[in-house]
Amino acid sequence: MSAEFEVFKTIMDRLTGSASLMVVSDLDFTMVDHDDEHNLSLLRFNALWEAYYRHDSLLVFSSARSPTLYKQLHNEKPLLTPDITIMSLGTEIAYGDSMVRDDFWEQYLNHKWDRDIVLEETVKFPQLTPQQETEQRPHKVSFFVEKFNAFEVMKALSERLEKRGLDIKIIYGSEVALDIVPKGAGKGQALAYLLKKFKIDGRVPLNTLVCGDSGNDAEVFTIPEVYGVMVSNALEELLQWHADNVKNNPRIIHATERCAAGIIQAIGNFGLGPNVSLRDISDFQKCKAENFSVGHEVVKFYLLYERWRRADIEKSEHYMQSLRLVFNPLGIFVHPSGIERPLHQCIDVIESLYGSKQGKQYQVWVDRVASAQIGSDTWLVKFDKWELSGEERQCCLTTVLLSSKVFNISLKCRFFIVYDLIMVRNIPESGDLFCTASLVVGQTTVPDGFTWMHVHQTWLGGSGSEDQTTWVF
Repeated sequence: MSAEFEVFKTIMDRLTGSASLMVVSDLDFTMVDHDDEHNLSLLRFNALWEAYYRHDSLLVFSSARSPTLYKQLHNEKPLLTPDITIMSLGTEIAYGDSMVRDDFWEQYLNHKWDRDIVLEETVKFPQLTPQQETEQRPHKVSFFVEKFNAFEVMKALSERLEKRGLDIKIIYGSEVALDIVPKGAGKGQALAYLLKKFKIDGRVPLNTLVCGDSGNDAEVFTIPEVYGVMVSNALEELLQWHADNVKNNPRIIHATERCAAGIIQAIGNFGLGPNVSLRDISDFQKCKAENFSVGHEVVKFYLLYERWRRADIEKSEHYMQSLRLVFNPLGIFVHPSGIERPLHQCIDVIESLYGSKQGKQYQVWVDRVASAQIGSDTWLVKFDKWELSGEERQCCLTTVLLSSKVFNISLKCRFFIVYDLIMVRNIPESGDLFCTASLVVGQTTVPDGFTWMHVHQTWLGGSGSEDQTTWVF
């Protein structure tokens, strides 16, 4: 069994059936807004995806970038890990976070393709400036060309290569990039290949949403049955193509929001699923119960953690008591350094850090949330937890044991609060203290019915710092 088949099978086996939604998105100025210094729209999408879609849907990034420049972008921006990556303008397809390449697809592209002949002919056009070496791929030769020269060069070059016996396609995008690829390549053809692969597997996604901003994205909008969104900042070249070819297609819209925010808008516009990111909710108490899930619980907790440290929410004893009820009083937290401490001590540390990141660039997000039900009311959850503080990015693999059983507001719970009031907060013991604890319990609800039983973290990808106290949870 090939590595590619094994990884593809792993991706599909993660789903219980067909993917509820498959989002296929370009990166630069579609998923990623390079004019958004704090990546707010991207982080909004991240929270939406991990809370509601990761468990039963597929995320595909489709980019003109080579694997080298894709990995560079992934290290610079808070991008989620996609299930599938289409790179180099649809000439390379890779699966999973290990990015195992689809060799069959690349073999298919060899038909009537000769890279050496392409190089021999393009050198005759002084208007073409080669792109950097990383962007020259086995099935893609890339240049920059001035917009006013583009049409003339494309016409003449296409004729020359056809006479040399090649079957090629010239793609012009972003008003500057000219790429030569096999005729069977392109973002649209790569997506069609994937959909055929899903069909053979018997699990075609129930809905597919394609997202783009430039001319090299045009092909994905021609795939039958997909929904499509051109983000509000889409280039004129794509808008003109849309007007000339598919302007009457109700399944394709021009969003009024930029980049990732436009993708969220399209999910809502077409009714493809939840379209309110948890980052857009100021009060989680107002969340409707039917939206709660394991992913929802994890995303919500770390958003609250971020807001607490940034002082974006009011400092409230009520909030801290809510956390104490959600975290099992006998639970253990294993720090990435290996140090163990009771979960309730971690809450005390969090309380002391209120506003410690106020006015600073500080963002927290989670990636690759995966869960398995290991008991009637117990879930094992794994995810990558990322933290950006200034210029420093850190990540740890986090494993959490959650109980979905409604927390028992009982004698045991009241005893724990009494212990906290006396031993931690130094409140004098009195006959009314137990009643006070009961009152606190009565006023404090356990969000979502989840209890955090155990948390274990390990540094991921060279993360970690000498000062272990900078990482709290």
